[in-house]
Amino acid sequence: MAQQVRSSSSHNDSSWKSTLNIPTKDDRPQTDDVLATKGLEFEDMHLKRELLMGIFEAGFERPSPIQEEAIPIALTKRDVLARAKNGTGKTAAFVIPSLQQIDTNKPKIQALLLVPTRELALQTAQVCKILGKHMQLNVMVTTGGTTLKDDIIRLSDPVHVLVGTPGRILDLVGKNVADLSECPVFVMDEADKLLSPEFAPVMEQLLSYLPKDRQVMLFSATFPLIVKDFKASLTTSFLLLFSSLSAS
Repeated sequence: MAQQVRSSSSHNDSSWKSTLNIPTKDDRPQTDDVLATKGLEFEDMHLKRELLMGIFEAGFERPSPIQEEAIPIALTKRDVLARAKNGTGKTAAFVIPSLQQIDTNKPKIQALLLVPTRELALQTAQVCKILGKHMQLNVMVTTGGTTLKDDIIRLSDPVHVLVGTPGRILDLVGKNVADLSECPVFVMDEADKLLSPEFAPVMEQLLSYLPKDRQVMLFSATFPLIVKDFKASLTTSFLLLFSSLSAS
């Protein structure tokens, strides 16, 4: 299915793949924005073996175009602004490099994944749990409309990946319950919506709680002026990525 593993933990032994519970291949027709790849394999990305296990058991065979473009760059800790529409593997394109950077021995929030809606937060958290199932990491999802007290209790235990909507996360940070001071990864999915007038001030406040050397990844189906203005307001240099058939 893939070349020999070249991740730091795998050396030349690929026998571990024989123990995986890999689902039946999905034979449904796929479009070029999923199929038009350059031939890079997940095993070429030097990912942790535990993460590779989750990727293959989730049914991923090889990276989609946006994953092939975004993951290797994100793994270098460069800031990324990527345009890709839904259904192209966009979520895994930022979840995989985010999980790769997690040190599960460190009981701190190490990846903050922001989305505009509760439904998308639940979906994104589920992807994190599926891909990270062998990594022994803790993923927490929090959104408005749920009990703040319950979130505070859950944050009393170690959380490595925090997924949620901006307002609720800012509430938790403002109450000194969620500590982002050592969080190196900041992701915005549907950045065009998160940088709308409704959310933009909250996003700027949240960024101020993270380390100055944090990595920022923005994923959006479109690049409206508000996204470009936000990019310009940061002092770092973003690498712009486009999936082959992204929405304009």
